[in-house]
Amino acid sequence: MLRIPSLKTGLMALLCLFFLAACADGDPGSAGQPTPDSGKIGVLLVSHGSHSETWRNTLFELENNVRDAILDGGTVSGTKTAFMEYNEPSIATRLKEFDEEGYSDVILVPILLTVSSHSFDDIPTIVGLKDNPESIEMLKLEKIERYTPRANVRITPLLDFGRILRKNVLRRTRGLSKNPADEGLVLIGYGSEPYEQEWAELFDSAAMHVAGETGIDTHSIGWCGHIVRYSLDSTAAAVNRVLEKKKTAIVIPSLVAFDENFQIRIIGGGIEKVEGHKERVRYKPDAILPDPDVEQWVVDISTEYAEKILNQ
Repeated sequence: MLRIPSLKTGLMALLCLFFLAACADGDPGSAGQPTPDSGKIGVLLVSHGSHSETWRNTLFELENNVRDAILDGGTVSGTKTAFMEYNEPSIATRLKEFDEEGYSDVILVPILLTVSSHSFDDIPTIVGLKDNPESIEMLKLEKIERYTPRANVRITPLLDFGRILRKNVLRRTRGLSKNPADEGLVLIGYGSEPYEQEWAELFDSAAMHVAGETGIDTHSIGWCGHIVRYSLDSTAAAVNRVLEKKKTAIVIPSLVAFDENFQIRIIGGGIEKVEGHKERVRYKPDAILPDPDVEQWVVDISTEYAEKILNQ
């Protein structure tokens, strides 16, 4: 006798088929991947990346210094560090880890000096928040992986270097200054060609703050990165502009962290091209980090965004 399945049995069979199809399509709870835990928030500190181990260790140290303060607030469950290019862990690697650990939200904090194509286009494109054709092509050429996570990604504003940079440059300038009336200030930055004006305005603001606090009223700006194609000449020219007016030039590398290629080879090499540099130029090959103000900003912006997520 032919047995006709009941309506209930048929519905159960259909539900099983739908479940199996969802698993095959990569449902968040399939293939060993945990379902995102609502309200599980992570913080990802993202930096440019560098061939310098010293540079990379400085950024790992930044995370070590802020981790406890971020987690102590109780709203963030974990922190990680990633590099945009050159190095692992990459942004994609870290976002995959957050997905594997069941995070529902990731706060991405760019540890970048100011606006650039990296912050405006590249990073949002890497994480799937933007589809900039130029960035996509660049990422392919650089073999940088794009990855759109299941977790919701929120990118914070760039570090508040308007205030932080002024204080940082003032502290480092005072460490080298001996007679402010005879000195001029030279700020050397990485730069970003499409945003050169914004970078220059930021550095002018820092230099004017130093002038108001110390009386060092002459300054110039030079570049060591993309804008000048890593040339030594921009540093030398910036130093010479100051020395036309002052007896001594104080050179401050306005870079996030120390990289031998920039602070030693490019900036240091540029200074060596200046006539009489041993007597007339004061330079310490340091960087913005480590800086407690930067650390506090990372803690504050991470906490602020985590609370926003929970309130939503």
